[in-house]
Amino acid sequence: MQLNLDPAAKVSTTLNINLNDKKAISPELMGIFFEDINYAADGGLYAELIQNRDFEFSADDNHGRNPKFAWKVENEGMNWDIKTDNPIHANNKNYSVLTTTKVGAKLINEGWDGINLKKGAKYDFSMFLLGKGKVKVSLVEDGKILASTTLTATTTWKQLKTVLTPNADAQKAVLSIEPLQTGELSIDFVSLFPQDTFKGRKNGLRKDLAQLLADIKPQFIRFPGGCASHGQGIDNIYHWQATIGELWERIPDFNIWNYHQSRGLGFYEYFQFCEDIGATPLPVLAAGVPCQNSWKGGCGQNGGLPFEKDLKGKPSPYKYMGKDLTMESYLQELIDLIEWANGDPKTNKFAAMRAKAGHPKPFGMKYLGIGNEDLLGDVFNERFTFLFEGIKKAHPEITVVGTVGPFWEGSDYEYGWKEAKRQHIPIVDEHYYNLVGWYLNHQDYYDKYDRNGTKVYLGEWASKGNNLDNALAEAIHITNVERNADVVVMSSYAPLLAKEGHTQWNPDLIYFNNTETKPTTNYWVQALTGQNAGDEYIYADRKVNVEKADYNAVNKRVASSVVQDKETGDIIIKLVNALPIVNTININLGDIDFGIKKGQYISDAHVSVISNSDLRAKNLKPDYNTIKVDKEFNYEMPVNSFTVIRIKKK
Repeated sequence: MQLNLDPAAKVSTTLNINLNDKKAISPELMGIFFEDINYAADGGLYAELIQNRDFEFSADDNHGRNPKFAWKVENEGMNWDIKTDNPIHANNKNYSVLTTTKVGAKLINEGWDGINLKKGAKYDFSMFLLGKGKVKVSLVEDGKILASTTLTATTTWKQLKTVLTPNADAQKAVLSIEPLQTGELSIDFVSLFPQDTFKGRKNGLRKDLAQLLADIKPQFIRFPGGCASHGQGIDNIYHWQATIGELWERIPDFNIWNYHQSRGLGFYEYFQFCEDIGATPLPVLAAGVPCQNSWKGGCGQNGGLPFEKDLKGKPSPYKYMGKDLTMESYLQELIDLIEWANGDPKTNKFAAMRAKAGHPKPFGMKYLGIGNEDLLGDVFNERFTFLFEGIKKAHPEITVVGTVGPFWEGSDYEYGWKEAKRQHIPIVDEHYYNLVGWYLNHQDYYDKYDRNGTKVYLGEWASKGNNLDNALAEAIHITNVERNADVVVMSSYAPLLAKEGHTQWNPDLIYFNNTETKPTTNYWVQALTGQNAGDEYIYADRKVNVEKADYNAVNKRVASSVVQDKETGDIIIKLVNALPIVNTININLGDIDFGIKKGQYISDAHVSVISNSDLRAKNLKPDYNTIKVDKEFNYEMPVNSFTVIRIKKK
């Protein structure tokens, strides 16, 4: 992206704003997309501190995982078996049996790269215990006991609960379970949860990560995935019902990204988080076909769930919860989801499940995504159409979001758009991950779209890097998306979260480990945009004046967008100067009436700026200041900068 300019080059810009020429912006233009990739859920946003708490890890999770993964026996005198004959619930068949022959042996859990603890903080501990005798439960780092308690077993499965309060900070603590007598004890579903979660929710979210997401002020959240939704083969399609109810009743499963999903972060928690931060929920589920990247059961989408008419009375080769899985039963799953989210608990059994979990009021679900960047063809289209028509018939109030394939061009894209127009699909999901140059050279991309047809959800996009030049390219694209907000009604960067040491995809918006969060420069571009979203786009005439430099090369590196927040009356100006020199812009606010007397300046304006002379710089944060603005004023856009000027009504 670097542009080498003549030392004598000069650039200036004028921006004339016309308040009388504006159009509405979607109230859900800026959102976030959460996918369980890069350990984003378990070991990440989901605040549980025990890994493999239910001993349900399996070889399907890959990388040597099994029911004993993340656990080990310390000291001699203990035999440890995994059994299945007397589970706490049929959906969690495994449990551990500890046979102690010498007191002092312990079962140890290492957490997720160690257990991070804060001195004086309270942690809810629980586990199911069966047998006779006592166990000592301790939090330990480097041999030092930080917190400890004793629990007594009963002759039937019983969940025992206590609170542990460490007497010191720790970053690499472990959990120790030590039988205090010889004999046999059975344990299952061992949990350690900080009480200090986001909004104080039980079974909640890691506070610092959730707050970073909330600070973007997303207008919607898409979940639980892209590829994680339609899975590694038909058997791994995401079933939302598996993620609700008591934690030990949920059905864990492997992840297409090659690790385990506990489902502790389930649909109830996703919807609750949306409500907690004022975001519209956008669940996205499979269209009855597996992920195009799936290797299990055949490469890509060579098949899908069968229709009952094709089975001709024979059983389906696919089962879910002991029943035949067909397109008809899968459609009912989607209908059940809508009724779980929005139904009346007094008249609907699924809504009653929601109320029992603690949310009697409807969640207000408006959207349902069907499919995710699928390869498009007859197998997909037949199944999508069946689901689309079925949802429209059962719940016409729900807006279905379709897909036009994995790319911004090509046969899938063309076929997807043809079908979208033919079927009158209200919104389709576009995905693209492109280099900086693509964003510079495609600034008119959405200018050419039909203003009256199917709308666009830009569901996954990024510029393939976390340098400043990537963030500036994304800022330029955002200004173009805002200009086309009558076509693009939703957008979200992807992927969102990545745990250091467990990252399968780069770049990502936020990196983290057990103790730190590391928002990227890209994150701050998204956050400044989300925090300064508007209801209306205001047209403005921008002219770039260039001396001793190539006009076209300079012009494509200067961008702007003007929006208004109708609730506050604030005018918000976004400016990008992806140039190695200062660019002075003259801003004329035109006929904007701030109700001021002659001789007064209009307003104070809050200015947020990301800038650095080195386009390779990473992890930059905004600088904030205040300026006085008049109906016409100058502003010096710093080198390589993204600036947001928010003009407050006086």
